[in-house]
Amino acid sequence: MSHGQRLKQALLGLAGTVVVTATLSLWGCGGNSVSVSDSTQAGAWVWALPANFPTPRVPADNPMSEAKVELGRFLFYDRRLSGNGTQACASCHHQDKAFTDGRALAKGSTGEMHPRNSQGLANVVYNTTLTWANPSLLSLEAQMQVPLFSEAPVELGLNDSNVNEVLNRVKTDARYAALFKAAFPGADQPVTWGNVTRAIATFQRTLISGNSRYDQFLQNKAQLTASEKRGLALFNSEKAECFHCHSGFNFNDQVVHASTQVTDTPFHNTGLYNIGGTGNFPAGNQGLFEITERLADRGKFRAQSLRNVEVTAPYMHDGSMATLEEVLDFYAAGGRNITSGPHAGDGRLNPNKSDLISRIDLTAQDKADLVAFLKTLTDHDFLTNPKLANPFAAP
Repeated sequence: MSHGQRLKQALLGLAGTVVVTATLSLWGCGGNSVSVSDSTQAGAWVWALPANFPTPRVPADNPMSEAKVELGRFLFYDRRLSGNGTQACASCHHQDKAFTDGRALAKGSTGEMHPRNSQGLANVVYNTTLTWANPSLLSLEAQMQVPLFSEAPVELGLNDSNVNEVLNRVKTDARYAALFKAAFPGADQPVTWGNVTRAIATFQRTLISGNSRYDQFLQNKAQLTASEKRGLALFNSEKAECFHCHSGFNFNDQVVHASTQVTDTPFHNTGLYNIGGTGNFPAGNQGLFEITERLADRGKFRAQSLRNVEVTAPYMHDGSMATLEEVLDFYAAGGRNITSGPHAGDGRLNPNKSDLISRIDLTAQDKADLVAFLKTLTDHDFLTNPKLANPFAAP
């Protein structure tokens, strides 16, 4: 274990997967949303869930509360939580982009570029795993250690030399003294890194998106155009095969909630690269292989939710595709053939490519219809909800 890992564990008290407990699960019974109360403590949180959404799973040692959500929102948007005071969580997760950042590759607080695209946080509470390709990060509390303490690449930039100073910025703020006391009423010293992490994770669990025009269509409250209906039918057909990796209420294939008994964590190689015909992906960005060291896992990444996909460009783990049209062309071709340069190779022939990825005969009209349907998954209320917005911003 590295010194940095020991530091994270000592400061946070979150040294692995957080144990979770099942709470009441309620699937929708009609209407726009259903309310489910978490009554584990004073100021109980009430889930206002879309009608077809299950109750989220919440860690036993970090129950939801109104006060903790509000504290987490402030911390999520506070640039003082980075080592040099220049970035917040929200710097890479913008509400109007469904909590992505519009960049091909993320950029850390010191200016270091990351090898991967910033993932969206819409409905992150329902994700089984929480990064592009790490099967061991199963809770938001554990995952928060990555942006806080990562050294390669640097994200928020906490380290031995500044960790106490950064926490002091929070401790000496009178507003935070009140917010932490309300969020953790039984703690003698509520302002700790562990509680910072718990509060941010609690806020992230409230980033629930389920009021798109497609959702309204399911409730007979909106209509889809002829093109959008054709796209929906194609999406769920064996011809286009989109639904195999993007199904269910969250349009992905790694889902967990309060009633989940068995979790599945598939990762997929879609034929994006095949450098030199060897199955390789770019160095340092080879997906699940970097954790398992199994050659068959090269190029395997988690399928992303397609909710709000209209506003989360660019696409793929490395942001290498700019538009939905480009993504559809890629899947229709059964992979990507790069003919020159350092990444040259025919991804369509990658030996680790998923069996689900093969050439699809899509007409120009088929592609236009699919794009039209995907745009119905945009939840404009989510993108503008003031309860999820920057609390430091001027009115």
